[in-house]
Amino acid sequence: MKISGIIWGGELPLLTMACKSQRIEHAFITSSTAKNLENLDDFIHHIDDSDLCLIHPSNASFWDDFIPKIPEHVPVVPIGYNQEGFSASTVPVKVAATASVYYIYGGEKNLDNLIRYLRAKVLHEDITYDPPEPAVWDGIYHPDAGQIFTSTEEYFNWRGRTHKSAIGILFYRLYWANRDLQVIDALIRRLEEDHDVIPVFCIGTGDEDLGARPGLKVIDHYFTGKIDLLFNLQSVTLSKNTKETVEGLKNLNIPVIHPVMIYNRTEAEWEEDSAGLCASEVGWAFVVPEFLGMTGMIPVGAKSPGDTIDGEVQWHEPLPERIGRLCQFASGWVRLKQKKPAERKIAFILNNSPCTSIEATVGTAAHLDALESVAGILQIMKDAGYRVQPPADGKELITTILDRKALSEFRWTSVTETVTKGGALALLGEETWRPWIEALPRKLQDKLRETWGNPPGEERDGVPAGMIHEGKLVITGISYGNVLVMTQPKRGCAGSRCDGQVCKILHDPEIPPPYHYFATYQYLVKKLKIDAIVHVGTHGTLEFLPGKSVVLSDTCLPDAVLGPVPFLYIYNTDNPPEGTIAKRRTNATLIGHMQSLMTGSGLYGELAELADRIDEYTRARDADPARAHALEHVILDLIKRASLEKEINLEQIMSTGGGMDEIIEASHESLTRIYNSQIPDGMHIFGKVPNGERRALYITGLLRFNQELRKLMLDLAGIDLIPKAGEFALLRMLDKQAEKFTLALLDGNTPASAAKIALGERLVQPDSALLAPVSEKVMELSAQISASDEHEALLRALSAEYIEPGPSGLVSRGRTDILPTGRNFYSLDPFSVPTEAAFRVGRKLAEIMLEKFRSEEGRYPETVAVYWTASDIMWSDGETFGKLLHLLGVEPIYRQGRVTSLKVIPLQVLGRPRIDINVRASGILRDCFYNCIELLDDAVAKVAALDEPAGMNYIRKHQVGESGQTPRIFGSRAGTYGMGVNLALYASAWKEEADLADIYITWNGYGYGKGVYGKPSHDDLISQLKTVDVTFNKTATDEYDLLGCCCYFGAHGGMTLAAETVKGERVATYYGDTRDPSNVEVRTLAEELTRVVRTKLLNPRYIDGLKEHGYSGASELSRRITRVYGWDATTGQVDDWIFDDIARTFILDPNNRDFFEENNPYALEEIGRRLLEAHERGVWEADPDVIDGVKEAYLMIEGWMEERMDGTGGTVQGGSIDIYSMNDVSAWKEKAGRMKGGK
Repeated sequence: MKISGIIWGGELPLLTMACKSQRIEHAFITSSTAKNLENLDDFIHHIDDSDLCLIHPSNASFWDDFIPKIPEHVPVVPIGYNQEGFSASTVPVKVAATASVYYIYGGEKNLDNLIRYLRAKVLHEDITYDPPEPAVWDGIYHPDAGQIFTSTEEYFNWRGRTHKSAIGILFYRLYWANRDLQVIDALIRRLEEDHDVIPVFCIGTGDEDLGARPGLKVIDHYFTGKIDLLFNLQSVTLSKNTKETVEGLKNLNIPVIHPVMIYNRTEAEWEEDSAGLCASEVGWAFVVPEFLGMTGMIPVGAKSPGDTIDGEVQWHEPLPERIGRLCQFASGWVRLKQKKPAERKIAFILNNSPCTSIEATVGTAAHLDALESVAGILQIMKDAGYRVQPPADGKELITTILDRKALSEFRWTSVTETVTKGGALALLGEETWRPWIEALPRKLQDKLRETWGNPPGEERDGVPAGMIHEGKLVITGISYGNVLVMTQPKRGCAGSRCDGQVCKILHDPEIPPPYHYFATYQYLVKKLKIDAIVHVGTHGTLEFLPGKSVVLSDTCLPDAVLGPVPFLYIYNTDNPPEGTIAKRRTNATLIGHMQSLMTGSGLYGELAELADRIDEYTRARDADPARAHALEHVILDLIKRASLEKEINLEQIMSTGGGMDEIIEASHESLTRIYNSQIPDGMHIFGKVPNGERRALYITGLLRFNQELRKLMLDLAGIDLIPKAGEFALLRMLDKQAEKFTLALLDGNTPASAAKIALGERLVQPDSALLAPVSEKVMELSAQISASDEHEALLRALSAEYIEPGPSGLVSRGRTDILPTGRNFYSLDPFSVPTEAAFRVGRKLAEIMLEKFRSEEGRYPETVAVYWTASDIMWSDGETFGKLLHLLGVEPIYRQGRVTSLKVIPLQVLGRPRIDINVRASGILRDCFYNCIELLDDAVAKVAALDEPAGMNYIRKHQVGESGQTPRIFGSRAGTYGMGVNLALYASAWKEEADLADIYITWNGYGYGKGVYGKPSHDDLISQLKTVDVTFNKTATDEYDLLGCCCYFGAHGGMTLAAETVKGERVATYYGDTRDPSNVEVRTLAEELTRVVRTKLLNPRYIDGLKEHGYSGASELSRRITRVYGWDATTGQVDDWIFDDIARTFILDPNNRDFFEENNPYALEEIGRRLLEAHERGVWEADPDVIDGVKEAYLMIEGWMEERMDGTGGTVQGGSIDIYSMNDVSAWKEKAGRMKGGK
């Protein structure tokens, strides 16, 4: 007799034991194994010669393939809760139902009788069996007890109390029923060293029919008021739904930690796996727990070795080192909870951007004034009883940091100056740092020595030792009592220089950070015994250090550096991709903050004047032809003064006989793009919410995405039309009315009164039915803004209370559910993308792009290279993913809102060739959405296998190699992030464009896909780049743009330059726009760059908003300007007038120059130096008067820098630009060769 089947891992041990005890041949595999089988047919032969097939179905798509293949002569018995699975049953309903009862009751005896029952009822053997035996559904388990306890009192009467603190453990009843308890026992033993422990099992969601209480009721019965922290090993909701579970955990109000069980890998397999978990495992191990506000996803157990086909019993074995780390982490939270505020020691760590000047970028944070925020936080901490003497404001804070040079050495800072001026918190001798280094795993110690020399650092390959003064490691920062404010150490370089020699991370992204980086965090955790670390703003470098994507080991650098300390991260709620990485790789509890107020870009200067003259011309064209003719000359002059000639193709229009109407139309289109763009009005300050007029502006901005307020204003005025994008006067009027209406509502007016205030005599339809929905939404949004108590959330986190989870995303795209802020935000279900709506937008994006290329080139592009980011998935639900699928001629198949498989669109339906793709996937996408990479790779494989002409299937046309298929999805080396090109540009580490192309290929030549994870594929990348006709990226919001991060020019620009270099000709560079999904656009990269520069960087409204934030605003402007340089160096798509106007605006304008001198002279030095470098390299052909002015001004700015150093000693690079390319640095050249060789 033989029984086979696909079951869940939890049932495997006892089912195999039952079969063995009854001497039955068996062949079981787990459902996770079945998912990963290359061909399920490989397993069918086991079923074909079986007497019975036992299955435990789920919603996984492989069941759709597997169930129809089960041989008809083999009886099929489903078990479990999945109702759809019962349709596969070939036995009587009563038999299948009884079999499931055996399974649900669980335990050795029940599963033994399950097999006996099936032998009797299905195989008709003469064998006895006992009926299903009910067992206890929840209770307290302890390895030393011979019983299960049903109350905490009963348990402690047996166990006794030995500690002042208690930790609860909630685990699956299945572990207990199936005797899979080694990991639980190990957790109990380790925790009991420091705490009393209450280990409880239950069925997470409960089962009313069986009388099994849901987890929330179990928690209330055993834990409420009795524990300081909860370990919840269950990855399910603990009640009927997520909302109810969250409410229950809020009531418990303690940290909830989620230890991870690695079900489908042994310890050795996990250690070797760069990903940590496969894509499907990430879903259940992280996504639901994050929805519930849990943290601490540290692995505690792994699968024990064994071959399930041969019937080896598989339980789970503990990971002792990881259990120790998790328990230390938990103890840190308990200590934090038990201390009074005055006793707590807290460290705040500010980000900076070394590559764009450490001195200029203290407190770098996306859309957050981190300096003002920290000053405010320290004040409310003082009010809450913390021992802290806060600075008066952000200006005093940054003045103190810069005056003391409490930061890492760089161009204008030496370590000697830092020590002399009082910026050192501590000077660490060997007796302090050596034990920390020696406690690291040997593998990390070896990597540190290889990269930075013997500890604490020594000169290696021309790179000096970092942050060492007289043989001691220098830890920098400012002490404000029990609270420290520090800047994050440099991650990949050392010394007071920035060039291609010292930028060691450019040589190899996998290097560990310098000893100083390690020592800074170890000093806090081990020397000062800090109670919590708070990172401020999006984002630092810690979470992006090399290591596994998730379930990190002790050799993963984020884990090794940070240590087991409560870790809080103030993060922008509109950035779920990077926030998710911080949660998963550093065990951070996020405190999400509000986005900046977004307002209309408007028109300014010559652009505003041009719009007025065009409007005047339109009115005069028929009524006053003479006046219109005179205006033509004025308009043409304004077009030239506003540098619009190239943007509107003026020369082409005039050379082809185009008239004034065509010029007006093109100009109007450009002005419309600018006017309808949104810009941030300054930065958010943590803990502050907009009030009064600013709240009204904030809310009208939120409601602009769906146009509710504009539509309402028109309806109230009795106007039945949809305003066109270019009707500036009408749009200005509607927006002003909307702001008045919103402010009137907020001031307490009734909707009808607010409408009268807003429209005045224009009001003709004060219909309550029109007013009510929008008025209610306005007031609801206002209430959510008021409820955004970010300060209170941080204080609660510092008291080790539960931080409520919440969604994340772009409020500017209608995601108003992210309010209120101050929550521990999460992302989305990775298996839901692309959503059906996003696929439709992506399909439209692809068609528009293809038509644009055809109209320009007269043919279809053969290969489109795309920069694919996790941001696009999380912000727009996978629009780029949808575009990629449609280019291939493939569409998703959905089931209950999830993508389950793919369908190839026939060529006759597609109506065009299948377009090949070359995808640069971001490291965050790889780590958070590997299922999407696998699905796209599956689409490529399906298309490559089609029997179609090469002229209609460019994927087949471009196949090379013995395998017949080359990878299409590339990225950085597994365990690392970044694309290299941006680092090279910032470090001036290139001489020719080919140098940058080589860096792009070296860093990004790793293939990813189904069964392939970071395979060195540099030759394949080069082969694919040779076929590229178009490079592409897109925007989905005005909150972020292509000047907002160096990754955009590093990836899209680097990809473009690499393609052009290996191909030997220019390629088209396009940028999509789905800010309004109903009006999808595709434009050239040059047009998008110009739009962003005009709407933000050169816009007085945008500049003035940032100037309100002093040092931080100047820093933001400086970093944006360096990215303009990055784009032009990689693509050549930045017009010279842009650099000219940047120089005029920021270097030559006396008012702005004075602003920088007073607030952040280092930022102006960075701007000046980059402009000079751009000119010297020929990237910018400057106006002679402008470049002369820049050179003169830069000499003055250098004088400012030297005055601030005031002769305190130490050698610095200053403003010199030292160029070292890969060929100049032997260590770099050797590393690059090893990377390409897969070493």
